[in-house]
Amino acid sequence: MALQAWFEKGMNPDEYIESMEKHKENLLHVYDNFILPDDSQLFSKLKAEKLRVIVLTEDWCGDAMMNTPILFHIAQKTNMEVSLLQRDNHLELMDHYLTNGKSRSIPIFIFINEKGNEVTKWGPRAPIVQSFIDDSLANLPSQDAEDFKEKRNELFTFVMKSFRDNTDFWKHTYESIVDTLKKQL
Repeated sequence: MALQAWFEKGMNPDEYIESMEKHKENLLHVYDNFILPDDSQLFSKLKAEKLRVIVLTEDWCGDAMMNTPILFHIAQKTNMEVSLLQRDNHLELMDHYLTNGKSRSIPIFIFINEKGNEVTKWGPRAPIVQSFIDDSLANLPSQDAEDFKEKRNELFTFVMKSFRDNTDFWKHTYESIVDTLKKQL
């Protein structure tokens, strides 16, 4: 797959943020409040690799709202260029990166080298965050229950607030992203 061509189609972070309508404020909150750990050795290695990253995302996605600003910090520290593509406008690419072979879950971070070849990918969630989601969903009533929609909406509100404010989730997301990258160094 010609990932270089996909990279060239995307928006840079500033363009993406300016285009946002739903979660711009929350994304900026995470960006402004996330403190990047001092992993100077790792950052030096990543800088030397000259990686770039394609981000499959959507403004309405809570996972993307939390994960993408953490990636932005890593990218800034390592001079990694970021190209953001809206998933729903790029399904041909998205369908190569399905979660569990069936779900168009986002965000997906596709790390590429200077030649445009895939080095690794990450997404859509850190394992600990996935466990939180799985546990939360397990507590919902059955879909045919009278209060299912109400409870699901309450859950989504709680999840969004957690993604916006739970700094432990941010830390686990950072660790998951860098662990994926470390395996390629």
